[in-house]
Amino acid sequence: MYSYSDFDEAFVRNRVAQFSGQVARRLDGSLTEEEFRPLRLMNGLYLQLHAYMLRVAIPYGTISAKQMRQLAYIAETFDKGYGHFTTRQNIQFNWPKLEDVPVILSALADVQMHAIQTSGNCIRNVTADHFSGAAADEIADPRPVAELLRQWSTDHPEFQFLPRKFKIAVTGSEADRAVIRAHDVGIQIVKNDAGEIGYRVFVGGGLGRTPMIGQEIAPFVPQADLLPYLEAIVAAWNIFGRRDNKYKARIKITVFENGLETFRDMVEQEFARTKRDFTGIDASFLSEIESCFTAPAFKNADPAPFDAALKVDPLLRAWAKQSLAEHSKDNHAIVTVSIKEHGATPGDASADQMRVLADLAERYGYNELRISHEQNVILPHVAKADLPQVHAELLRAGLATANVGLLSDIIACPGMDYCALATARSIPVAQELAEHFKALDLEHEIGKIQIKISGCINACGHHHVGHIGILGLDRAGVENYQITLGGDATETAAIGERMGPGFAYNEVTPAIERIVRTYLAQRETDQERFIETYRRIGAQPFKEALYGEAKDAA
Repeated sequence: MYSYSDFDEAFVRNRVAQFSGQVARRLDGSLTEEEFRPLRLMNGLYLQLHAYMLRVAIPYGTISAKQMRQLAYIAETFDKGYGHFTTRQNIQFNWPKLEDVPVILSALADVQMHAIQTSGNCIRNVTADHFSGAAADEIADPRPVAELLRQWSTDHPEFQFLPRKFKIAVTGSEADRAVIRAHDVGIQIVKNDAGEIGYRVFVGGGLGRTPMIGQEIAPFVPQADLLPYLEAIVAAWNIFGRRDNKYKARIKITVFENGLETFRDMVEQEFARTKRDFTGIDASFLSEIESCFTAPAFKNADPAPFDAALKVDPLLRAWAKQSLAEHSKDNHAIVTVSIKEHGATPGDASADQMRVLADLAERYGYNELRISHEQNVILPHVAKADLPQVHAELLRAGLATANVGLLSDIIACPGMDYCALATARSIPVAQELAEHFKALDLEHEIGKIQIKISGCINACGHHHVGHIGILGLDRAGVENYQITLGGDATETAAIGERMGPGFAYNEVTPAIERIVRTYLAQRETDQERFIETYRRIGAQPFKEALYGEAKDAA
């Protein structure tokens, strides 16, 4: 993991001191709320429906046991005993008091964490594949590049007041576990024919009001050119992006309105300048950063005890089937810990659960954890020999739900229960769906499926790229839920197709059941996933199941 330099330490401490003074002036009335707003947003502090919300960065989803314990301490000392992991690999505290925020930020700084640029019209927290540094299919660990981008973008003098927020995601595998094509800029580590590492760059993706899939702007950017090339992209958008209408200010609109080729020309013009400005210091920084991400000293343990336990323990077998992924080391596994017990709030973790996860990381996981954009927690390196004990401890803590990738592994934003922008509830919809399908005992028969729920058009729940997407809207003061099908968040990314008129709150679960039963009736084999069936038969059978007859999506 990356460890702060003396500069990093001083930078974060100075920022805490600066914001502490701003909070003091807000509390004594020297600053109005209007004056305070841009200052608090630069430090990740929102004003939500009921209280302030502090959004803390977990850069590229990587966190240590010590940091996780500090989050647990903050949750129970300054909040209501829990935190909420988001689709941006952040954690949100929903109930801090304004006067406590400087103390919280200082406590975060004690463990090399911060809330800088988790809000505002700037480059947000850089996200990455949650299996980074562990996946068997990885070309290279994307976290050093993500850390370089974090350092480059933090307080960048040209990019603090962009037309709108800007989001970057990085993956080191051909399999996309970071949704890179739904970002302003997506980066995929690749190799050319000579075996050299470089970067495939996508631009103009994004969800929200106008969802778009990113387009390839460069098939191979050499390693030495990545930072000046990204600077050229952001600079071009900063110059040519719309500032007259915030709904048209994202880079996806700039690319769409000008066309990819025209935008590429803009970038190339800027790149001619930025490449001259980078004198190789970025390559030197990257080399230093890479030295922080050496692999752990993996223990050479015989996996035989795990293989034996699988044969006699059905609970372990069911959990392993859903929760384990292939590791680059044959005698290790990647463990995804579901924090979505049926009926739980997606993304919420209690202080006690955070401590359990920290303990497991220390004892069995080389002190590392990851937060996924799917709102689960990952132990990236666990020896297979230790898996029976890890499972037993997760069972005792109520964290062994075997539903990773299944219907109840739902992504959901906080919705109208917390968010001031939301127009409908998300959490209760997710809870009801999970409990309903558990009662039907259909989850394992359905198999891999992604349901994603957003409580407003901003799409923080990624509903556009869900196999089944649910969007809650306000229709004349009544919650109304639109359903989209066929979205995809992987390397075959796609925006879902809207089925037709929306549904009332109490109609959502029956509607989803009709969709699922249509899939089960139409699939050719038990191995054909929902998204594959949808692509094969199209939308019409699902529309007929929803409405009784085919409806136009318009």
